Amino acid sequence: MLDIFQYSFVIRGLEAGMIIAIIAPFIGIFLVLRRYSLIADTLSHVSLAGIAIGLLLKINPIITAIGSSVLSSFVIEKLRISKKVYGESALAIFLSGSLALAIVLISLAHGFSIDLFNYLFGSIVTVKQSDVFIIGLLGALVILLLLAFYKELVFISFDEDAAQVAGIPTRSINMLLITLAALTVSLAIPIIGILLISALIVIPVITALQFKKSFKKTILMAEGISLFSVIGGIFTSFYLNLSTGGTIVLITIAVFIFSLLVNRNKN
Repeated sequence: MLDIFQYSFVIRGLEAGMIIAIIAPFIGIFLVLRRYSLIADTLSHVSLAGIAIGLLLKINPIITAIGSSVLSSFVIEKLRISKKVYGESALAIFLSGSLALAIVLISLAHGFSIDLFNYLFGSIVTVKQSDVFIIGLLGALVILLLLAFYKELVFISFDEDAAQVAGIPTRSINMLLITLAALTVSLAIPIIGILLISALIVIPVITALQFKKSFKKTILMAEGISLFSVIGGIFTSFYLNLSTGGTIVLITIAVFIFSLLVNRNKN
């Protein structure tokens, strides 16, 4: 079974996957508690347009995906704050608009390529050493910022109005959260895929929430579920020749169903 480690692309995939597995539920818990889970799905579609731009211009697609998703996250939050457009409506506009842009760009590039297909559904084969470096560097930045503003994020997640009264700069913290979500989505694309990344951000969190533990214990449980799903998914997809992203998400869903059965028996 250890022959998997003979392949450098698998090692790169595991390195990138474990970084993403740590980041995704950490950012996801704040999105889930604020009922803003759809932002991950929206930003993943925005990233698709960024990837299409990168492939068209022959630039590293991860870089263009990060640029497009971070820029869009700023605009989405500005629209939400202005209250000219409801939050859900802003997400719908960007989701459909970015998907339409991606389709146009893909048609300019004369249809789907194998690279783009892998970015849609995730593949450890597409992960380059430069991608691992980018994922590691920006992943560390995301974790450091989440830890630095941990108390403020927790406060805002449970009661934004009280946090604002207490003097916390809620607008700035919200902008930080959505920007970090954009980074997380973009970094996870090579492993999980554009169409599946929101699952890794959301499902481990809602699975951990079923056990009704303290906030910190819930985060640790979500981290454990995420790591198990990613590592198990990479191993399973390698030996059974399956899609990496799809396998990871199916394992995550299986763990979620198991958590429901366990907690139902307890009740």
